[in-house]
Amino acid sequence: MSGGGLLVAGTTSDAGKSVVTAGICRWLVRQGVKVAPFKAQNMSLNSFVTREGAEIGRAQAMQAQACRVEPTALMNPVLLKPGGERSSQVVLMGRPVGEMSARGYHGGRQEQLLGTVLDCLERLRGTYDAVICEGAGSPAEINLRRTDIVNMGVARNAGLPVLVVGDIDRGGVFASFFGTVALLSPEDQALVAGFLVNKFRGDVSLLEPGLDMLHGLTGRRTYGVLPFRHGLGIDEEDGLRVSLRGTVRESVVAAPVGEDVLRVAVCAVPLMSNFTDVDALAAEPGVVVRFVDRPEELADADLVVVPGTRGTVKALEWLRERGLADALRRRAAEGRPVLGICGGFQVLGEHIEDDVESRRGRVDGLGVLPVRVRFAREKTLTRPSGEALGEPVEGYEIHHGVAEVLGGEPFLDGCRVGQTWGTHWHGSLESDAFRRAFLREVARAAGRRFVPAPDTSFAALREEQLDRLGDLIEQHADTDALWRLIESGAPTGLPFIPPGAPA
Repeated sequence: MSGGGLLVAGTTSDAGKSVVTAGICRWLVRQGVKVAPFKAQNMSLNSFVTREGAEIGRAQAMQAQACRVEPTALMNPVLLKPGGERSSQVVLMGRPVGEMSARGYHGGRQEQLLGTVLDCLERLRGTYDAVICEGAGSPAEINLRRTDIVNMGVARNAGLPVLVVGDIDRGGVFASFFGTVALLSPEDQALVAGFLVNKFRGDVSLLEPGLDMLHGLTGRRTYGVLPFRHGLGIDEEDGLRVSLRGTVRESVVAAPVGEDVLRVAVCAVPLMSNFTDVDALAAEPGVVVRFVDRPEELADADLVVVPGTRGTVKALEWLRERGLADALRRRAAEGRPVLGICGGFQVLGEHIEDDVESRRGRVDGLGVLPVRVRFAREKTLTRPSGEALGEPVEGYEIHHGVAEVLGGEPFLDGCRVGQTWGTHWHGSLESDAFRRAFLREVARAAGRRFVPAPDTSFAALREEQLDRLGDLIEQHADTDALWRLIESGAPTGLPFIPPGAPA
């Protein structure tokens, strides 16, 4: 017998689907329900490596943590990793299967994957009491409905009830709720059980007349109104919205332990991937993390991070065009701290041989680390562990570039020269003792009287964050009604709202 299920859809991208899904998962697991997350198709440059060596979206890995289960490829069978405006790498069941244009993918390839998606979902439902699925974008993308495998396509085939989330902070939430339902076919509409308002500020009683009118217009109820809360986002799917100059990564509001703060500047390279690497820095009291795109913004930074990217050669060109390449070389020569992670490590090397990602052949790097990189067709997907700076450290690797390290001091899988560090390891800064040792080195080199807090636990902060999401659902949603949806499906007799989907 299959377990219960629910699809969390949204009126738009970034309406809060990932957060709501994680919150429902954490609420359920606290009730003793064995639950798993699922997202059929994810488009993201923020990915994670499971213990079996499969690449999935980081949001699904975080949702698995909300469920207190180990993430697997079943939870995100299709991952699309953009490589430019018109093409993406297709990762199927955790392994890359090739590059494809949007037209090619939606023109036939996507439909072929529906069987794989439904098989993964059924396997999860056969193992867990409940599976909370996350949609993508909006379920009312009428141009994509025929080939849809992540929103109403999966809901229809699996008989899942659908909860539509709307971000009221953006405005227009009532029109978005109504329009979403009204653009679906009668068969799709029959599965849309109701709505959930996200990011509400103010007095809920002022919203209630609108919710009553929405119920009258659609025959569908609102299952909760979640208040706006700072710092609740889990690992985002899209790095584009943090790539703007001066964007500050949300961090713990706490005074530094020492006399000084530590300023971290992250180069907002194109196709930035796994920018969540700096979350562990932002979690430290007294560490200020911001994303930058001008060389003058590096001047007062105590540490500059060059993050991962899906376009290493493109990132190199961008750094040169903006004058950041010269600024990074000057920092390295002056012994001022620079950390390159994955693609950011590769650009700091002597040269790159790339006949895979950009197909540009040999390209000179910044030449500040004695490293040569050759891009292999096979992707490295591993979960390494080891020791650095005298402390245990774990991470994960996702890259085509193979580094030949020709000198310097060993540092994880890369090297260190002076105060310039490079590694392919994502997630290493989540290892608390290692992070503190690294920040002490940075502070000493930067001449800052910064002292890492002795008791910051990144894992504990993540757990607190997930519990806060569970609290939001428990305190501000009708959980009895939500459980009935998960267990029994959408209510029968929901009215059709014209005009419905175009023929």
